[in-house]
Amino acid sequence: MCGIVGIVDAGGVSFPLYYALYALQHRGQESAGISTFEGTTLHTHKAQGLVAEVFNSQTLQDLPGNAGIGHVRYPTTGSKVSENVQPFNFRYRGLNLSIAHNGNLVNTAELREEYERRGQIFCTTTDTEIMGNIIADALRTSKSMEDAVLLCMRRLRGSYATVALLNNTVYAFRDPLGIKPLCIGKLDHGYIVASESVAIDALDGTFVRDVRPGELVRIDESGLTSIQIATANRKAYCIFEYIYFARADSVIDGTLVYDVRRRIGQKLYDTCPIEGDTVCPVPDSGIAYAAGYAKQSGIPFLEGLMKNRYMGRTFIMPTQQQRERAVRIKLNTVRGNLKDKRVVLIDDSIVRGTTSRRIVNMIRDAGAEEVHLRVGSPPIIAPCYLGVDMPTRTELIASGKEVEAVRKSIGATSLTYIPLEDLVEAIGCGERNLCTGCLTGCYPVEINNEKSCHCIVDYGAGTHQSDLSTFRAGKGRT
Repeated sequence: MCGIVGIVDAGGVSFPLYYALYALQHRGQESAGISTFEGTTLHTHKAQGLVAEVFNSQTLQDLPGNAGIGHVRYPTTGSKVSENVQPFNFRYRGLNLSIAHNGNLVNTAELREEYERRGQIFCTTTDTEIMGNIIADALRTSKSMEDAVLLCMRRLRGSYATVALLNNTVYAFRDPLGIKPLCIGKLDHGYIVASESVAIDALDGTFVRDVRPGELVRIDESGLTSIQIATANRKAYCIFEYIYFARADSVIDGTLVYDVRRRIGQKLYDTCPIEGDTVCPVPDSGIAYAAGYAKQSGIPFLEGLMKNRYMGRTFIMPTQQQRERAVRIKLNTVRGNLKDKRVVLIDDSIVRGTTSRRIVNMIRDAGAEEVHLRVGSPPIIAPCYLGVDMPTRTELIASGKEVEAVRKSIGATSLTYIPLEDLVEAIGCGERNLCTGCLTGCYPVEINNEKSCHCIVDYGAGTHQSDLSTFRAGKGRT
């Protein structure tokens, strides 16, 4: 998950970066950080906590400069310690490099071991620091940041949307399969790159386009340029961005997320029509699904659960105990809308099942006669290795279980998941261009002991064919 942003703006960037990170807060709630560059100095402020807790007017004024990057963290690789708060800074031969990353590398261990054998000392446990070291090391011998990023991309295997600040220039690049989102916006006096278009909206900017998979974007005081570093014969957009992660008002790879979720809701009704008295969403991520379901079914949309707006996302809380306790604080029932009703409950996904079980029990306790659970994703049967802190297979309630067994465990009257083909159709870009690893157990990059898809990536110096989407030591098996 995580949220990243990079801005170059003649009017200063610290406050715009703050507002952009605020818009991306849903992508990570563990920590936040900003780096800016002025003259010859790199300035950084970062800490654990929410954006509004980490920054105030004074800390932002202490971050001068017209170029900068920012990050909100949701941990996958690396533990929850202050050393892992991004951006990370590197200094070498008069160059100041700051880097922030959204995604997850699956060859972190082997890259780290290689650099440690060479005498490199690491200060964190994250894969982002490894990326920074590869780029910094490449800058020692290469002529440009473009060359350094090419060398870096050849080494990496996994997902990465990255922003980097090299002195007063912002660079942004995306893995060749485009697993994690990244987009470009135009501001009054500069440009922005960010994980989602809502960060551009927060600054009254104009959405330009998505960063292309394998593309490197450069932004400085003279404007924006880009170069295609790598191309692949397929895409692998993270399907969970559409299901849950992205804000519904974001445009991800050319598609409005709200429209996708509304279409999924419509298809959910078509998959298994049922009589009911009210369509009730699990807020907030289930609202667009429920709107589509209600329209297609003709069953009235009525909120039966109210959300405490001061609670964050329970899915990304670090422990199961915290997630369970948070559900009751986060949600409360509207008893008058549920009592004696046949409730069609709409949620985006079921992961461990604990939250779904508690919500179903809450609705039954409020007097509902029936609770028919409809889910906007297929069963999640496998972990994610590419940037989502999904549990192991033993923790996933749908792994190795039939739908009826899941229904009984959750306590719903009935349970229906959207079929994968309907989900893909609702997104509209074809299954070949989506990463469906958590739903199918087949991944777009090579992962130990897991099924992987076949792909071809061209790094501009000939086409390399392999089971990998990126290559160890920059070499593929031809």
